[in-house]
Amino acid sequence: MERTCILLLLLSTLVYSTLGQSGDISLPASLSVSPDRSQFFEYESVSLSCEVQGNSTGWRVVRNSERGILSECNTDWGKQQGSSCNVSLIPSDSGVYWCVSGSGEHSNAVNITVPAGAMILESPALPVTEGDSLTLRCRYPGTPSNLTADFYKDGSLIRTETTGEMTIPAVSKSDEGLYKCTNSEGESPESWMTVTDLSLPASLSVSPDRSQFFEYESVSLSCEVQGNSTGWRVVRNSERGILSECNTDWGKQQGSSCNVSLIPSDSGVYWCVSGSGEHSNAVNITVHAGAVILESPALPVTEGDSVTLRCRYQGTPSDLTTDFYKDGSLIRAETTGEMTIPAVSKSDEGLYKCTNSEGESPESWMTVTDLSLPASLSVSPDRYQFFEYESVSLSCEVQGNSTGWRVVRNSERGILSECNTDWGKQQGSSCNVSLKPSDSGVYWCESGSGEHSNAVNITVHAPIPSPAVPVLSMSLPRLLCSLLVGSPYLLVTIILLVKYCRSRAQGGTRKTHQDQLGDHVEEE
Repeated sequence: MERTCILLLLLSTLVYSTLGQSGDISLPASLSVSPDRSQFFEYESVSLSCEVQGNSTGWRVVRNSERGILSECNTDWGKQQGSSCNVSLIPSDSGVYWCVSGSGEHSNAVNITVPAGAMILESPALPVTEGDSLTLRCRYPGTPSNLTADFYKDGSLIRTETTGEMTIPAVSKSDEGLYKCTNSEGESPESWMTVTDLSLPASLSVSPDRSQFFEYESVSLSCEVQGNSTGWRVVRNSERGILSECNTDWGKQQGSSCNVSLIPSDSGVYWCVSGSGEHSNAVNITVHAGAVILESPALPVTEGDSVTLRCRYQGTPSDLTTDFYKDGSLIRAETTGEMTIPAVSKSDEGLYKCTNSEGESPESWMTVTDLSLPASLSVSPDRYQFFEYESVSLSCEVQGNSTGWRVVRNSERGILSECNTDWGKQQGSSCNVSLKPSDSGVYWCESGSGEHSNAVNITVHAPIPSPAVPVLSMSLPRLLCSLLVGSPYLLVTIILLVKYCRSRAQGGTRKTHQDQLGDHVEEE
């Protein structure tokens, strides 16, 4: 029975993790964990919150315990406060947690472990993004708490740290895996760390780039793929929770694009999917049957960009005096019906709506992409693949003083080290490396204060050895015989050449003999 329960829990974890982490771009809500850890000591507290774009009423936190018992917060565990749940943890609280709405929609899922032992590994419960800095801590509740610890990934020892914590300055997809730690006091449970890869194989573009539309307006949704876009199609999850493809009962698919004449039931989340299951970013589109909409970008905007939000009224005049709201608070009133942010920043990200004398628009989320890294790593020559013994120069380009910046790497074996230790030569903020296969790995720049640059993956291939020149181990006559037997045309050619040479030789002999006779006659 215990084995059956464990199998059921593993199956549930796989299902909900797949729904929650592989496809979370199309989910209507996300579960946040505070503090963001997957392991806790007994009697520690955790807050689980359902973050919903729009109205979070009706959303609740549920769990599937390690014993396979499905239940809601506020039954025999946790205290529900709005869409959040606060839990004072005991070992029986170990399990998989997620958010569910009254209509059956769900969020991503998070696995939480409360061991009865004396050791835990502090690792993030939520996915981390490539390039982020991450610290894993091996915690012991006694004194001292920072004992020397061994850290393991997928069962293999990767590092020993005297401080009891291990930092990965810029995580990459290769860092994803199952981690645990040990020290003199014991061993932690294992926890899976998920790394989100930002390099999607395709992107969904929206024309016009808006997230709100009036009924009967048209929108074009296109899958922009690097390379061949054959097999890519536009799909959606409607507000009613119905998953369907373009060209079924909505839209007209043309190649990898979909043109839609909109009605309110077309409101939902849209994205691109390939035949092999790859997907693009997701976009939320709202079709409003009312009189007022907010024209705001459906796609993320970049810090520094100029953005104009327009409050549109279907009637005349369309440019009525408007109040603009962000996250529920009034931020500006405009007589022209539009509001411009000349250079957006991360603080402008949020939930916007507008109101005028004719009504109120729905709310729309505006995402702002932060591109401001304090430094960038340049690679010369600008390539990611090299042969053994080739050289590469890695430079930290910093706005201002580059003193203290150094090049570091995480090798394919998971060994973190700096330039000028057992590899490379550091010159100022640059590092010159004569490459060998063990130099394959992820490289980035790091400052003394822990800031970092973008990361670059470099692969070093060992050259394939050229075949040695074969040494002839047979005599010349045997070689000729082999060639002649193998090619009768060569045999015929040689015979003709021999005949030609003989005839030339005989002709030359006759001519010489005649010349001698002529000379003899002249002497007489």
